[in-house]
Amino acid sequence: MRTVKFYKGVFVVATIYDLVLGFVFFFFYQNIFNLFGIPLPDNPSYAHLSAAFVFVQGLSYWFVYLNLKRNIDIVKVGLVYKIVYTAVAFFHWGRGTLPHPMFALFGFTDLIFIALFALYLKDYKLVIAKGE
Repeated sequence: MRTVKFYKGVFVVATIYDLVLGFVFFFFYQNIFNLFGIPLPDNPSYAHLSAAFVFVQGLSYWFVYLNLKRNIDIVKVGLVYKIVYTAVAFFHWGRGTLPHPMFALFGFTDLIFIALFALYLKDYKLVIAKGE
């Protein structure tokens, strides 16, 4: 049986993952893109807007960690976010229009979070709401 401690760990990892990705891509996207041979966007705001959104998602998972019971709706939004990112990344990967396979790798990582967030929602009444 999964426990509150297990889900706290899930959301700490989700927090760190998205905070780090957001931070790194916000401040160092040019270095990363150059390293992987990805053409730079015409305007840095494209990278900054995406990176800022990822960072904020990471911050939201921290709020879930702080109160698993109260912040269930953040998990629902996070689940949709992860599904949409993965779907878009895989769609473009399949069409050959993804700037680099690294973005598909992020989608595969998000598949893990999708499964874990779905388990949290499934277990909510049995584990989280009871505080076990």
